[in-house]
Amino acid sequence: MNYRHAFHAGNHADVLKHLVLARVLAHLCLKDKPFRALDAFAGLGVYDLDADESRRTGEWHEGWGRLAAPFPDPVEALLAPYRAAVAAARERHGPHAYPGSPAVIREFLRPGDRGVFVELHPQDAALLKDRYTSDTRTKVLHLDGWTAVNAQIPPPERRGLVLIDPPYEVPGEVDRLGAHLLKAVAKWPTGIFLAWYPVKDAAAIDRMAAELDAGLGRPALRLDLLIERPDDPTRLAGSGLVVVNPPWRLAEEALVFLPALAERLARTGYGGFRCDPLGKIDAA
Repeated sequence: MNYRHAFHAGNHADVLKHLVLARVLAHLCLKDKPFRALDAFAGLGVYDLDADESRRTGEWHEGWGRLAAPFPDPVEALLAPYRAAVAAARERHGPHAYPGSPAVIREFLRPGDRGVFVELHPQDAALLKDRYTSDTRTKVLHLDGWTAVNAQIPPPERRGLVLIDPPYEVPGEVDRLGAHLLKAVAKWPTGIFLAWYPVKDAAAIDRMAAELDAGLGRPALRLDLLIERPDDPTRLAGSGLVVVNPPWRLAEEALVFLPALAERLARTGYGGFRCDPLGKIDAA
């Protein structure tokens, strides 16, 4: 309950999370059938990069800020839905706005689609509800995210995604993520799940990935983006996503955008990535 994403909005972890989220949403929009997107730890929805919280940390300068210069065309083609979501948020909320995952999701919703945004922090949940109350395609729930994942799936639409990105405020959250993900996938085997984690304790992440690889029974993809060498557990070396039931070309796409991001966002001369639950981290 103490975590405030406003201090970290637009950082390197957001870049990876929101880029992959936008790729998955773009894939869901390829079919006419409606989908539902459940954001289990929604936050505020939109953040002001000129606000005091962002100014105090300046994290976005080494994340979204480093994407100002264009990439080669193949990378830019894959970044286009993400860039469009940021541009749309700025049209709605001003030139310094940065979209959280609810705002990214909202930009992809068509008339028959639904977005469910879950937030436990009472003030953030109230602000989120005020922000989206006029949009009939969305619903805001003041609820624990883990409880919501269990209660809200499978959705009536039968198509869609679940984004799980808890704040990791207590020890053991990586193991908890893996256990909850196994249960959720068993309940909705055809849903797309995006489970985010910080790269600090590399051994815990490898252990979770191995358990998921053995227990999911569904195709899954591990995407890690490193901006520093992962040899200091006290520092955030990067972040990653486990994507269950990934769109069929996501692995191919990741091998285009991950090395480009690793090179662009690297600190102290090191950037790395992986695109396989059991893959090797390559230096950028």
